[in-house]
Amino acid sequence: MSGNGNNHKLKIFSGRANRPLAEGIAKVLAVPLGNMTLGDFPDRETSVRIEEDVRGRDVFIVQPTSTPVNDHLMELLIILDAFKRASPARITAVLPYYGYARQDRKDKGRVPISAKLVANLITKAGADRVLALDLHAAQIQGFFDIPVDHLYAVKEIAKHVRSLGIDQSELIVLSPDEGSIKKALDFQKNVGGKISVADKRRTSATEIKHGHLIGAPVDGKSVVIYDDMISTAGTIVGAVNVARQHGAKAVYVCATHGVLCGPAIERLGSAKIDQIAITDSIPLPPEKQLPNIKVISVASLIANAIQRIHGNESVSELFKDEPPITREINTK
Repeated sequence: MSGNGNNHKLKIFSGRANRPLAEGIAKVLAVPLGNMTLGDFPDRETSVRIEEDVRGRDVFIVQPTSTPVNDHLMELLIILDAFKRASPARITAVLPYYGYARQDRKDKGRVPISAKLVANLITKAGADRVLALDLHAAQIQGFFDIPVDHLYAVKEIAKHVRSLGIDQSELIVLSPDEGSIKKALDFQKNVGGKISVADKRRTSATEIKHGHLIGAPVDGKSVVIYDDMISTAGTIVGAVNVARQHGAKAVYVCATHGVLCGPAIERLGSAKIDQIAITDSIPLPPEKQLPNIKVISVASLIANAIQRIHGNESVSELFKDEPPITREINTK
């Protein structure tokens, strides 16, 4: 990306949660990654020192609050406090993954709304603006009392799915549960095909049972399951099994955030999945690198948004709707 004449005021810094992604963003923007020393004191308190002048600069801090969530969140807050005291013109917290997003409402008595608490902490620590990617619930934007730019990785993932060369007459986009229908419909607008929904019933706090399919039949079809994240993979693998039981000839899984916690890797490894596509919003450690996992970079998407924010341009221009796909997709 060619920078504008004002890019000398743009500074990209990274916490320790996902430095490779921050390096990719800086490379796209053609700016050096900011110099900051991060470490731990002997008692494991976080140590931060900004090693360059940022007075009057437009600062972007890349730090997904992924596992270990509490460590990465606390590190972000301390980084924000350090920058707030160094007098930049503006501080934007870039959150490729927003931890605690699933605790976004009181669904039972005497429980916290942790997503709101985290928003308050980030704001109080010194962020002037937030740039987030595929929030688990869109209403989290309203938990912040500062501007929030919400990015979606749907087009990047859709581009990958189109590269698979699946014929439109054979493509079924499968929502893994009823709550993900809107996401699946948005995805289907970008890849084409027909839509189906896996009927999910929760039998206990820890067990989920999938049963019927609602919508287009999948017998003899290529099924693409799309969701915003894969956490323990129970919902995703349940949908995979239902698709296979109903005769799907191929099953692909796509998600923005590869949280992959608990039994996720074991479940995904034993399921009959042709490919799992996730983005690099969360780093994928070696012990989680299954042979059928494909990682799609969101560095260019985030870099484009940062360039637009820095230049006071519209970020929503990145997500203008394209005409629905109705023609066959050919393999290049």
